[in-house]
Amino acid sequence: MSEKLRAMIKELEDLRGEMQALVVEQADLLAAVCEENRVSARNLLHYLAMRRREMRGLQERLADLGLSSLGRTETHVLQGLEAVLAVLLRLDGREAMVPAGECDRMVGGGLLKRNTGELLGMTPEGRRVRIMVTMPTEAATDYALVHDFLQHGMDCMRINCAHDEDVVWLGMIQNLRMAERETGRSCKVLMDLAGPKLRTGPVELGPGVVKMQPKRDEMGVVMKAARVWLTPVGKPELPKGIADACLPVPLRWLKSLGVGDKVKFVDARGARRTIRVSEVVGRSRWADSFETAYVTAGMELTAVYRDGLKEELVGKVGPIDGEARALVLRVGEELVLTRGLEPGREGRIGVTLPELFDCVEEGQPIWFDDGKIGGLIRTVGVDEVIVEIMQAKPEGSKLAAEKGINLPETQLKTAALSEDDLSALEFVKQHADLVGYSFLRDVEDVRLMELKLGDSKLGVVLKIETREGFENLPVLILEAMRRRNVGVMIARGDLAIECGFERMAEVQEQILWIAEAAHVPVIWATQVLETLAKTGRPSRAEITDAAMGERAECVMLNKGPHVLEAVRTLDDILRRMGAHNAKKMPIMRRLGVAADFGAVKDIEE
Repeated sequence: MSEKLRAMIKELEDLRGEMQALVVEQADLLAAVCEENRVSARNLLHYLAMRRREMRGLQERLADLGLSSLGRTETHVLQGLEAVLAVLLRLDGREAMVPAGECDRMVGGGLLKRNTGELLGMTPEGRRVRIMVTMPTEAATDYALVHDFLQHGMDCMRINCAHDEDVVWLGMIQNLRMAERETGRSCKVLMDLAGPKLRTGPVELGPGVVKMQPKRDEMGVVMKAARVWLTPVGKPELPKGIADACLPVPLRWLKSLGVGDKVKFVDARGARRTIRVSEVVGRSRWADSFETAYVTAGMELTAVYRDGLKEELVGKVGPIDGEARALVLRVGEELVLTRGLEPGREGRIGVTLPELFDCVEEGQPIWFDDGKIGGLIRTVGVDEVIVEIMQAKPEGSKLAAEKGINLPETQLKTAALSEDDLSALEFVKQHADLVGYSFLRDVEDVRLMELKLGDSKLGVVLKIETREGFENLPVLILEAMRRRNVGVMIARGDLAIECGFERMAEVQEQILWIAEAAHVPVIWATQVLETLAKTGRPSRAEITDAAMGERAECVMLNKGPHVLEAVRTLDDILRRMGAHNAKKMPIMRRLGVAADFGAVKDIEE
């Protein structure tokens, strides 16, 4: 037993020496870290030194003695080791005390809590983990929506700068500030820069057709007419309500129509159709269609008046935008990627970042649309890249415009901040609390952001969504810690494609461990309760996934028609799970299922 104890003591003493040596080795890097973050930076280096070793054998031997196996010491690595070492020395008959250190369990946990509060706001009552909600466009004009988000648990508003514009963003923030005053709750604002996202270019438009289709029962009987919005060409008015179809028509012709008048026409299939005007709203009209019809631009509409006294007036349907078609790709087929952004058609499509053509190599994998379509690069030319499709649905998969492209084995040489990002950043510095930094890959990307922010107190969230970003995570965090407020977002969508879906569980765990060792808060993001937000009904798997978000400091929800219900559900899940776990430490609260076991119960005759 004594030999085993001394072997463990020697192993821990060697590990302690390696921790201390790494801190000395990285003295210049530590000196550049913000003074308030240096204790955390040293703790991260201690953790990295420990994780360079194979620890599993030592952990088993420590557990056999009923001691800490060092598996939950992320926030206080050196002090955790010193505590175990002191016990081993006493078991070996030697005098030992745990030396005073700068970061014990209470200090480390306190630093993480402090950093989380400064970056993401106060701890919400009843739960530890914050909830971040991505704003839909209507949040700029729908105050009640923002108020409800805040009232039901939102702690941080996320604005995606890849969508909308500054006028819309400002409307969202103004609604939030008003809701804060009314509810007495506070909420941080994260503005997420789009970054150099590689996407597919435009796709050729199909013919412009408007379909009117009433709702029918199982027997084909019309239960509800299709509501048709007739509005002036060139100066359209938005309908107040849901329109099943919208038609641009000449204003003079439209003004002649009153309630009860009819509009007759021959549709695109040669079918004679009639719709009836049901309401006058400003210069526009509502009409009802009890038959299915297909309307195209230039089609003649004849106004038939209810009193029969006026001469029938003919108008023509104005321009109707066509819908973007999608390319259908099948396994074994070729897809040509082009440098130009002319509309894609018949196996050809452009890409938004021309740097792709200078960086890709033959044989490298490529993925489209969040991994739905996969291929291998077969030929690389100056202006064209030929891809062989290797993964798609048996019947073929559709590839539309503006879909993401991932190149997990390619090092894209792109600017970390686009011109659009730099323009948005000026607004962000004035109105937001923290900025999301997308697709960063190396330390130079972090330095660029630091340069652009200058003396701004804006918090920075490092979005880890590329393989390079994950592999460089420790140095990215240490470089970012030159600023006071730093966070990490696990952007699991792109990251899963970049690192491989089978590795995603392992990768997100590693990000959580490293960030906790740096006392840096983590945002758990991408597809959390997505089915619930989009359809109103969650899947069993995503409820479990949401519960895993309790390991982070914040969980992000994306947009969807039922996102308010997702906020309520997530709030409930996090409150329940917070009573059972704190990060990865189980909390042994009283369990009802255990208390009821074997209990004597009165049985009434």
